[in-house]
Amino acid sequence: MELVSRPSTRVGRVRWIICILLFAAVVLSYIDRLVLSVLKPTLQAEYGWSETGYGDVVFWFQAAYGVGFLFFGRLIDKVGAKIGYLLAMGVWTAAHMAHALVTSTLGFTLMRIPMALGESGTYPAALAAASEWFPKKERALAIGIFNAGANVGAVVTPLIVPVLALALSWQSAFIVTGLFNVVWIALWVIYYRRPREHPRVTTEEIAHIESDPPIVQREVPWRRLLATRQAWAYMAGRFLIDPVWWMFLFWLPDFLHRQYGIDLKGYGPPLVAVYIIADIGSILGGWASSRMLARGATANRARKLAMLGCAIVVMPVAFAAHASSALVAVLLIGLACAGHQGFSANLFSMPADLYPRWAQGSIVGLGGFAGALGGMLMSKYAGWVLQTVGSYTPIFVICGGAYLLALLVVHLINPGYAPVSKFALEEAAE
Repeated sequence: MELVSRPSTRVGRVRWIICILLFAAVVLSYIDRLVLSVLKPTLQAEYGWSETGYGDVVFWFQAAYGVGFLFFGRLIDKVGAKIGYLLAMGVWTAAHMAHALVTSTLGFTLMRIPMALGESGTYPAALAAASEWFPKKERALAIGIFNAGANVGAVVTPLIVPVLALALSWQSAFIVTGLFNVVWIALWVIYYRRPREHPRVTTEEIAHIESDPPIVQREVPWRRLLATRQAWAYMAGRFLIDPVWWMFLFWLPDFLHRQYGIDLKGYGPPLVAVYIIADIGSILGGWASSRMLARGATANRARKLAMLGCAIVVMPVAFAAHASSALVAVLLIGLACAGHQGFSANLFSMPADLYPRWAQGSIVGLGGFAGALGGMLMSKYAGWVLQTVGSYTPIFVICGGAYLLALLVVHLINPGYAPVSKFALEEAAE
């Protein structure tokens, strides 16, 4: 194709429009997965769900999410971000809207499984698109921006779901939010291209995007990826921090209802506050390491210092279950969510920092599987604790220490943040 040339010294903005699309997709993904958590107290009261029954719904969602992460990581390595994202959202949208047809925890479990398989393609596809469109020095910022979509989705959900459920029915919450996805799918099909295939990209922006050394695309067996310590560092980090985020997503409305008597009409303000704070943390976490990289810091120093700061911010959440008021609890949980998002923006940069593009989807898939496995354990643990102990204290204590432990484990496995060597990659491709 012929690239458009403009007599401007400005690099171009098409990559940031792509980032907005990725951001919107993450927003929609989180709206869809959070509809159930907002409705949980209502559905539990109406249909007699137990805590362990709801825990099983979350458990199987995460199991399918982890398996799907492996599948979509490989698929996106082969078909690319555009087709991969299209398939992912198509599958999860159909399953999400089908939630309106069931009432039992078993029925919701059967709907959550295909939904999770589709949603598992969200981050592999988004990270693949970010790798295509952003050079290394901007990648963490781009990831931080679209990763903030999780918090925007979490903010929007408690605002629109109660309105839909109270004005129409709880079923309408699933149907209306599913229709938003259809609009995004149309925009994605129309606008997304690879940089050199996009009609609006400039030669300057292409040069900027391709400023990193080019890498020949290859395939790599699982066993070769698992033979690298970088894969285990990433997987260990995801295994330890993802369960915390899953817990906030699926149990925070219940915590507010159980601890402070907040109901469906009142979820909006506290949940909005939590995830707005989290949004700030997501962007600042990516910005901090990108800023340090721009000033000449090594990737090892920039990523790990940013993660350390985020891990410290999370620690006070250990006391959230004993907060004197809902306001204090919301502030503690909001800080924890901000720390998580900033930490994950840097952790999610590891595949792109340490592996070539052809292996990144697979590594992200392995990390997602590890994170889902940790989330499965958390869902069982949370359901058991709430059913037997009846307190969130043991859960929040684990959340408070998870990030320092994750950083320590990542550092011990890959202390120098060393990328996979050229010779190791050549051997893996044989």
